[in-house]
Amino acid sequence: MWINFLWALIPILWLIISLGIIGMPASKACTIGLIITIADAVLLFKQPLINTLSGALEGIIMGIWPIMYVILAALFVYQITTESGSMQTIETLLSSITTDKRILVLIIAWGFGGFLESIAGFGTAVAICAGILISLGLEPIQASVICLVANSTATAFGAIGLPVLTLAEVTNLNEVQLGFIVTLQLVILVILVPFILVILTGKSIKALKGIFFITLMSGIGMAIPQVIIAQVTGAELPALVGSLFSILITVWLTKRKTGAIEEVENESISEIIKACSPFILVFVLLASSLCPPVNNFLTSVTTHLHVYLGKNPNDLPINWLSSPGTLILLAGLIGGKIQGLSFSKMFKILVSVLKTIGMTTITVCAIVGLAKVMAYAGMTNALALALVSLLGPAYPLFAPLIGALGTFLTGSATSANVLFGNLQYSAAQSLGVSKYWIVASNMTGATAGMLSPQNIAVATGAINKEGLEGKILKETVKWGSLYLLITCVFLYLVGFLAKLV
Repeated sequence: MWINFLWALIPILWLIISLGIIGMPASKACTIGLIITIADAVLLFKQPLINTLSGALEGIIMGIWPIMYVILAALFVYQITTESGSMQTIETLLSSITTDKRILVLIIAWGFGGFLESIAGFGTAVAICAGILISLGLEPIQASVICLVANSTATAFGAIGLPVLTLAEVTNLNEVQLGFIVTLQLVILVILVPFILVILTGKSIKALKGIFFITLMSGIGMAIPQVIIAQVTGAELPALVGSLFSILITVWLTKRKTGAIEEVENESISEIIKACSPFILVFVLLASSLCPPVNNFLTSVTTHLHVYLGKNPNDLPINWLSSPGTLILLAGLIGGKIQGLSFSKMFKILVSVLKTIGMTTITVCAIVGLAKVMAYAGMTNALALALVSLLGPAYPLFAPLIGALGTFLTGSATSANVLFGNLQYSAAQSLGVSKYWIVASNMTGATAGMLSPQNIAVATGAINKEGLEGKILKETVKWGSLYLLITCVFLYLVGFLAKLV
C-alpha cells in the first residue's frame, strides 16, 4: 500500500514544488504534471496506454465543457457591462451609500465582491473591489488583504456555481444535495468573515463598535438565502442571491441608522435596471430550471460522450442548451443590447475575452486531465487508502486542509475539487462515513483562496504593487490559518454530532 502511495504522490509533489516553491507558471506546471501523471499511470500503475490517454482526453474535454465555457460566458457578461459604462453606474451606486469605510467594505468587498464572484469568478472580485476601495481612501495593501479575505466563501458558488458543479461531476454525486451540504458547512464562516473585514478596516477589534449588528446581519443576510436557494435550485445561484440579500440588508440598516443614501434615492431607477440587466437576466434564465417544461426542453438537447476506453467509464454529457455557459451568454447578448451595444461590438468583446483565457484554458484542461488519469489508474484511491490508514477516524478533521492545499497549488477552487474530489470520495468510502459531508469538506476548505500565491498575484496586479506579494501573504496567512482552523473544527464537531463522521 505504501509503495503505491509514494508512486501516487509524485504528481502532487510535482505541483507543490513547481507552483509553491519554483513559482512556475500554472499552465506550464500543470501540463508537465499531466505528462508525469500519464507516465506514472502507465509505468508504475500498469494502466494500459490507450486507457490512460483516453482518460486524459476525457478530462481535457471536461475542462473545456463546461468549465472554461462557463468562465468564458461569465467574463463576457462582465466585459459587456464594463464596455457599456454600466459597471461604473453600479460602482457609483454602491460607493454613494455612506462615508463609513467599515460599512463600505461590507457593501463593496463582501456584498458586491460576492456578487462579482458569483457571476464571473476568475479573480474579478478581488481586482475590481480592491480598486474601488482604494479610490474610497483605503491603503492599497489593506484593500488587497480585505478583498482576498472577503473573496472566500462565495468562491464555492463562483462563476454560476462552477466549483460545486464540477465537484459533483467528478465524484458523480447529486449536485443539488452536494451544494446544499456545502452551504450548511459554510454558514459559520459566512457569518464570521464580515467581522474579520471590519476589524481589518479599522485595524482593531474596536472597529466593531457601533456597527456590530449591521456586521452580523451582513453575514446572516448572505448565509440564510444561500442555504434556501441551494436546496431549491442547486449550485448555480446561492452566492448570487446571497450577496444581493446581504447588500440590500446592509444598505437598509445603514439607511435606518444614518438616514443616508440620498444620492441613491435620486438615481434613475431605469438607469439602475439598465446597468444591472445582464445580471438580472442571468438570474432569470438560470432560474428557468424551476419550470419543468422549460427545463425538460433545454436538457433534451444533450450529447452523451463515452471517451474513456477502460472499465466503468463515466458518461460525459454535453448540455448544449441547459449549460450555464449557454444561458449566461444569452443573458449577456440580450443585456448588451439593452445597454446599447451592437452585436458586432459584443462579438469583438467575446473574441477579446477568448484571447485572454488561453493560458487558463491550458491550466484547467491539464489539471482536469491529470485528475482523471489519477482516478482511473487507481492513484487517487491509493492516496486515500494510505491517508485513511495513517489518520484513521481523525481523517475528517483534516479533510478541509486537502481542499485548501488544492487551491494553494492551483489558485482555483474548481481545480482543487477536480484534483482532490475523488480522493475525498474514496476516503469517505473507506471510512464508511458520509460521502457528501467529506466531499463537501473539500469544497469548504478550498474557499481559503486568500492563501493562494496566484490569487495574491491578481491582487497585486490590480493595485499596481507587483513585488509586494510576500507582504500581502504575510497578512493573509494569519487570517487564512484562523479560517481553516475554524473550518476543520466546526465541520468535524458538526459531522460527529450528526453521526456523519
